[in-house]
Amino acid sequence: MDRKLNVTYITLGGYVELHKYRYLYFVIIFGVYILITCCNSTIVFLIVIEKNLHEPMYVFIAALLSNSILYSTNIYPKLVIDIVSEKQIIRSHLCFFQAYIYYILIFAEFLLLAAMSYDRYVSICKPLQYPTIMRKRSVNILLILAWLFPACGLTLHSVFLTDVKLCSFTLKGIFCNNSFYKLLCVISGVQLLYGAAVFLSISLFPALFILFSYTRILIISYRSCKSVRSKAAQTCLPHLLVLINFSCFITYDVVVVRLESDFPQNFRLIMTLQMIVYHPLLNPIMYGLKMKEIFKQLKRLLFQLKSH
Repeated sequence: MDRKLNVTYITLGGYVELHKYRYLYFVIIFGVYILITCCNSTIVFLIVIEKNLHEPMYVFIAALLSNSILYSTNIYPKLVIDIVSEKQIIRSHLCFFQAYIYYILIFAEFLLLAAMSYDRYVSICKPLQYPTIMRKRSVNILLILAWLFPACGLTLHSVFLTDVKLCSFTLKGIFCNNSFYKLLCVISGVQLLYGAAVFLSISLFPALFILFSYTRILIISYRSCKSVRSKAAQTCLPHLLVLINFSCFITYDVVVVRLESDFPQNFRLIMTLQMIVYHPLLNPIMYGLKMKEIFKQLKRLLFQLKSH
């Protein structure tokens, strides 16, 4: 690759024995993308068409699953193209854009989970005030802020990086994420400080708010009757499982990838595939099977399709 090309393109060096397993990778990645899209879209479709699912809790679930579709679409098409290509490369500005969209959707998911925890907190701890607090307008504002706040924060952060030059052109991954910053020649203290502020405000603080909300729910449920405890378990358990799973993978992405520890390439590939396969598939499975009303509508839809 000549010098001019080096300035423009970045090599994605995270693939393991791609030439040997090219067609197997292609079938798996393409099949998983179709599965993720179909599973998430089905639950979103049910929530949209069924009037009894037009409650704030289900609206937030639809937004979360829509975010999973966008998250996967930002990654999978490029993966499929790379697998069938001789060279796994990407233009530097497109790599930066992919990482930019990736983290907008990551942070949006945290904020959506925070909004869902607030909805459950009001529903269980302040049931009489729930219709007043969780109005349609309030839900719409929370949904808009969940995507708008990360987009604004990361857009300003990207402005700081417009004039930064690349000193390395090989990325230790199969798509562009946090490791993109390892390619930069120099990152100023202001950039690091602002990046830390964005991370704290859009991920850590919402995570602490979620923990506070569920702690309050747990305390109120423990002091209440059996029916309240049952309601809390049915509606909060899927959220908690999704949050724990999501937090583990983001910790790996933000901390381990940024520190660039000397993990074997196979381990890096497995963890990356977990992030882009396991999590987007877990959401529709958890909400489709664990949420009683969604599961009931899903069974009805499958029965109708079978009868036709």
